[in-house]
Formats: sequence, structure tokens, C-alpha cells
Amino acid sequence: MPLSRSLSMTSLSGLLPAWEEDELPVEDLLLFEVAWEVTNKVGGIYTVIQTKAKITVDEWGENYYMMGPYFENNFKTQVEGCEPPNPAIRKIFNMESSNCKVHFGRWLIEGSPYVILFDIGSAAWNLDRWKGDLWETCNIGLPYHDREANDSLILGSLIAWFFKELTDNLGDKPNVIGHFHEWQAGPGLILSRSRKIPMATVFTTHATLLGRYLCAGNADFYNNLDKFNIDKEAGERQIYHRYCLERAAVHCAHVFTTVSQITAVEANHMLHRKADVVTPNGLNVKKFSAMHEFQNLHSTSKARIQEFVRGHFYGHLDFNLEKTLFFFIAGRYEFSNKGADIFLESLSRLNYLLRVHRSDVTVVVFFIMPAQTNNFNVESLKGQAVRKQLWYGLIGQIPDMNSILDRDDFTIMKRAIYATQRHSLPPVTTHNMLDDSKDPILSNVRRIGLFNSRNDRIKIIFHPEFLSSTSPLLPMDYEDFVRGCNLGVFPSYYEPWGYTPGECTVMGIPSVTTNLSGFGCFMEEHVSDPAAYGIYIVDRRFRSAEESCNQLTQFMFSFCQQSRRQRIIQRNRTERLSDLLDWRYLGRFYIHARHLALKFVITWSALSPQTEGFRYPRPYSVPPSPSASLHSTPHHSDVEDSDDEPYDEDEEAERDRLNIKAPFVLGAVPEGKKKQPGESGN
Repeated sequence: MPLSRSLSMTSLSGLLPAWEEDELPVEDLLLFEVAWEVTNKVGGIYTVIQTKAKITVDEWGENYYMMGPYFENNFKTQVEGCEPPNPAIRKIFNMESSNCKVHFGRWLIEGSPYVILFDIGSAAWNLDRWKGDLWETCNIGLPYHDREANDSLILGSLIAWFFKELTDNLGDKPNVIGHFHEWQAGPGLILSRSRKIPMATVFTTHATLLGRYLCAGNADFYNNLDKFNIDKEAGERQIYHRYCLERAAVHCAHVFTTVSQITAVEANHMLHRKADVVTPNGLNVKKFSAMHEFQNLHSTSKARIQEFVRGHFYGHLDFNLEKTLFFFIAGRYEFSNKGADIFLESLSRLNYLLRVHRSDVTVVVFFIMPAQTNNFNVESLKGQAVRKQLWYGLIGQIPDMNSILDRDDFTIMKRAIYATQRHSLPPVTTHNMLDDSKDPILSNVRRIGLFNSRNDRIKIIFHPEFLSSTSPLLPMDYEDFVRGCNLGVFPSYYEPWGYTPGECTVMGIPSVTTNLSGFGCFMEEHVSDPAAYGIYIVDRRFRSAEESCNQLTQFMFSFCQQSRRQRIIQRNRTERLSDLLDWRYLGRFYIHARHLALKFVITWSALSPQTEGFRYPRPYSVPPSPSASLHSTPHHSDVEDSDDEPYDEDEEAERDRLNIKAPFVLGAVPEGKKKQPGESGN
């Protein structure tokens, strides 16, 4: 059963009650956000806390602090050391009896938040004693060989000590809020609560430990949520102690939050507590003054990708780059969890459809997933070198001899063109893989037979390394690369949130996601027709793998049928959805979680605001039937004729702006907007 919740994104139009802003001024409070990834980039939580910092600093000013582990190199390159401005915190730093090193400064990111970093190594000599304290407190034992769990306990013990000293200095007034992220920060919360430190606590899980392990093992996870023997599964994977830390933190917190509704359902079964608040992940959205600006960025970046493709396919560039679409998938190399398996199978079927319908569209698909390599592929490097040295030879055209070249130059040019002829197929991967025979992507490419041959309409390029502007092969940063692509495809099976499709959205690039990702559920719940806005949601929860694969294939095939004008219109619509993902809006749910925690501490009464439901409407210019917007032929002219769907950019953009702003007025319904049948009202 779907999880009921106190507040989720369904209640976008429900703001916090007025008393919270009037009676709980932030100038009398201190907010501490604890995470292992403060100044320490390991995974997605780093992106969450880094991008959210500015709106939190704007709200809390100098009363907001981040806490995490100290790493010397990170501190030197990312933090500007300074003295704590708060007298109570400064007093703790001046204590010589603490027997541990604590570092303070400003994190050099947008917002410049204060950070308090604890040197784990300087306090490691206390580990055995703290393990004993943890066992006496909650009967959780940590094995000596699990360094990550041991480091988490050291960090948690130091944080609990810090909060004890701080609250003693401040007095009995419960004016400290501690917000803890993920199980690594859990020991700090557990010990703070067990020692009855007077503070409000919030715990956020971004993905359950056991959920990650089970899905990585290809378990039929979502159909068996209520059937797993949790203790047995955790024990077999030797993470029982970590699971216990996670579960204890969840139950100790005054307020428990998850980043998505699908994760809330998972946590209810895995951790046995319902989420009090759903706090979706946002981004800092950079809005352009005119719609055409991000379209121009798309054209510029696309031209750079086309340059790379010219080199990679030299000697086999028999397809029209002006009728070539660029798809991509990116992220951690979790072959099944990230949906690379279903993506490859769908590409095989898409290739068949494009060939059968004699489409002149070519799709170049990039897999940007880091894997073990030892160097660049020689053929890939050679292709880029040939492209740079012999532009005319690559496009297969010789300029007019009389106007530019003399006879000797013409002879040299012809010899160069013959020299670039290629008898081998363009490589599928840009690097030399350490074990390509067992690599999941390459193994499946061999299975489906997509080897970049001339007859195939689908071309595959596996780039097993994160993108960088300093690369000699594809010199582009990830953001520029995304802007140049036509479609991001992320058919994930396990994705608690999913930043990759969100990043596509704020850049105006359509994307494919699933209803098993937090982002997909978010869009499905709050956008009436996501596909019209360039958000294609594959059903992987209620359909078989075969049906999901067919649905993904159809999404991509329909996308290939669009004219250039239709793609431009769709990118405009996609970019306008970015306001829904801005931290200026989604940060309100973190505000609610913190206020709810303080309410528990001060009066022990729950807060249940009444809110107005909201759904983002279908674009008025889109025909009522999905089939009406598709052409009957697989490819059609890019000529912008007047018979296309009616579209007025300014009028549609203004309607969308009104709909985005409306949710943030308590109980208000926009003028002229009637509540639609089926809209939520919780």
C-alpha cells in the first residue's frame, strides 16, 4: 500500500502555518546539518547538501552550521579557516581537555556556510571505549574490520560530545536542531538522544542500506517488500550492524524524512517507520532572461559533440549529422539498478524499427559510466587526430581545385582521403577495458549485435570515464555535454531520487525516467501529462520487464519521429518545469521538517496542516489525443509549416508561470483555475 504522509509534494499549495514563522524566529535557534559528505564528495548526498546550502544560509544566516569528518586535503582546498562567531561554540573550541582536533571555517561554495569538521584520526584511540558505550546504550556491536562503521562511530561520538557541551553552555532551552543524513551520521543522533541532550532531531534517509544491497543482487525488490526477512537478509550480507545503526537512528529521531515517496514506501518495510515528511531533492536553477538563451547553449554544445562524432566515425560517417540525435545515460556503473540492461535491449528494438521504417534518422547513444580502464583506445584517439588534421577528408568533400588548391595540393588531398579509409568498424568503447569479456555493457552489446555497422541506425559509444573539459578525447564538462544532447535515458530500477533526469530538466533537455525513481514519481504525481513536457516515465513497477522494455522503445521511437520544430517546443516546455525543482521551492519541506521537530520537543504535539492539492496541467497547445501530435511516417520534413500544433510561446509560458507560483499561496487557487477532477486535496 502507498505510504500515507503528513506532508508530501502533493500538498505543494500548502505552506507552513503562520505561527511557525512568527513564534520560532531563527535568530534564537541554531541549526546543525550532519553528513559524512560535508566537504567530502563521495556520492549524491554531497550534491544535496552543497546545492541546498545557499537557501539555508539565506534563511538562517550565521546560525547555520554543517558538520562532518575532517580530511586534510579537502579542508585545504575547499575551506577557509576562521574563528566561530558564536560565543558558545567558540568556548568549545577553546577547551583543551577534549583530546580531539576540531576544525572550523567557511565552505567555499555558494552561500559559504560554516563547517565544523572533526578529525577522526586524532580521536581513534577512544574507539574501544565508545564501542562499549554503544553496546551498553543500544546493544549494537561493531566488528573491528568494518572501518567505515568504526569511523562513523568515532564521528558520532565526537558530535554527541559537541552537542552536550553546546547545550550545557546555552542552558536548558531546546533551541538546537540537529539534522542527520544517512546511516554514517546515525551514531551521533543515537548517542545524543540516549544522553537526553535537549535538542530537536531530524533524520533523512536517501536510500536504505538493505534496499541498495538487495537491488544490486537483482532481487525482485518492489514485489517482495513485505516478504523479506530483514534481519536474515542483512546478516547474510554482513551488514547487520550497519542496518541496526540505520534503524536505531530512524527510530530515535523526532522527525524522519525520505527524499521521495517510493523511498518512503521502502523505508516503511525495511526500517519499520513511516516517513513524517517527504523532502524531495532540488537544484539551484539558473534561469535565463530569454528562452532562446538555453536553446543557443544547446546548439553550441551539440556542435561540439558533432565534432567528436566526426572523428570517432571517420571512414564510416555515411549518416547525416543534421539528422542525428544524441541520447545518453550517465551515473554510477550499476548495470541493473541504473537500467542499462533494459536500455540496451530497447536500443536493439529501436534499431529494428528505424531500419524497417527506412528512417533517415540516426541515433548516437553515449554510455557515460566509469569503469576500470588502463588508457584511451588507440582507434578513438586516432579518429580525433584525423578529424583535426583533415577536415575536408572527413566530410568526404573536396573543395574547388581552381579556387583554393593547386594541382600538387589536390594530389596530396586525394592521398590523404585514401589514407583515412577504414576497414574496421568504429570502436564501441573509447577506452581499453581491463576485462572487456566480462563487462556488462560490452557483453550485452555483443549479444544484441550493435557494432556501429553502416546498416545500423543506432550507434553506441561507451565512455567509461566521467567527462572533463581537459580530456584529449571528448573535451567537455558534463553540464555542457548534457546541454548538447537531445534525450537523457535513465530507466532505473532502484533510484531513491535521481539527479540525472532532474539536471536534464533544468537545462531544458527531455529525459526518460521510471516510476521506481523518486524523480519519476514526483513528476508523475504533479504533472498531468509529463511526456508533453519532455518527461517520459517508464512503468517498471506494475508492468513486466518485457512490457517496460516495449514502452521504453516506443518512447524513443516517438521521439525520433519528432520534427526539429517539435523538439524545440518540447525543450521550451521542459525548461519551464525547472521551477518545480528549484531549492527555493523544495527547501520549504526541509523547513517544515525542522519546525515539526521543534514542535515535538517544545509541546510534543504533532502538526498536521490542511493543504490544497495541485497538479501541473497539460500544455494547452498539445492536442487531447497523444496520437494527434505524432506523424504517421517515421520521419518527416523539418520545415516549420503552419499546419503543426498551435503554439504561442509567450502565452503558454505565462500560463505555466502562474501554475508554478500558485502552490505557494496557502489554500489559494489561481484566478480562473478551477480544481480539476482527480486533483488531490490532501
